Amino acid sequence: MNVKDWVVIVTGSSSGIGAATARLLSENGARVVINYSRSEDAAREVQAACEAGGGEALVCKADIGSDADCRAMAKAAVDKWGKIDGLVNNAGTTKFAAHTDLEALSAEDFANIMAINVTGTYQMTRAVVPAMRNNGFGAIVNVSSIAGIMGVGSSIAYAASKGAINTMTLALAKALGPEIRVNTLCPGFVQGRWLRQGMGEELYDTVKRGLETNAPLRRAGTADDMAQSIHFLLAGNRNMTGEIMVCDAGVHLSAAALQPR
Repeated sequence: MNVKDWVVIVTGSSSGIGAATARLLSENGARVVINYSRSEDAAREVQAACEAGGGEALVCKADIGSDADCRAMAKAAVDKWGKIDGLVNNAGTTKFAAHTDLEALSAEDFANIMAINVTGTYQMTRAVVPAMRNNGFGAIVNVSSIAGIMGVGSSIAYAASKGAINTMTLALAKALGPEIRVNTLCPGFVQGRWLRQGMGEELYDTVKRGLETNAPLRRAGTADDMAQSIHFLLAGNRNMTGEIMVCDAGVHLSAAALQPR
């Protein structure tokens, strides 16, 4: 699992899974592009953590919903380091809405979520392909969700967007081989501020308690857990492409895992 001297762009890496991934890759010798759309201070903190460990990091403001921004970020990486070896499509968005309330989501909500989660993932992938093909090598990891497999999650629009990412992974893996591998990670519940704010304290604690008592592994996932899986998908097996890996403490094996005792 060697990413030493790789150049890797991690979208949405000012916090959460993206930040944990950038730090882990840097610890293992990769040069990372830390991307943010609004939280520059947080992105600078991630950069400082990478550099404190002796790594190289570039902070880049970009909205992956903008094709021009995606291409500019890829160009910034090539201009600084001369290549791109890896891409982690982690940036995403949602609107928290009960699945049973079909009036909670508008057409605009769907369009906004799809523009970032699906179109943005596609645009960022397209932006790095020329540099990867020029290298003769590349690895892409899309961060999806068990929402796209189980039809759960923050909203129906979010689940639909993650299902689309899973299908797009299959298509891209076929289209971009043999030089470029494309795989997807589907996290389950991940502890942190994003879910706590979106779900609210009471529901967040209820779901977390349910996982810690009922999930096969009796635990709730962390950003560091997901970063380890992303690291593996980037560099762990050169013979793997088009795979959709679930990392959810076994929740997908039983819906009862989400219920507290």
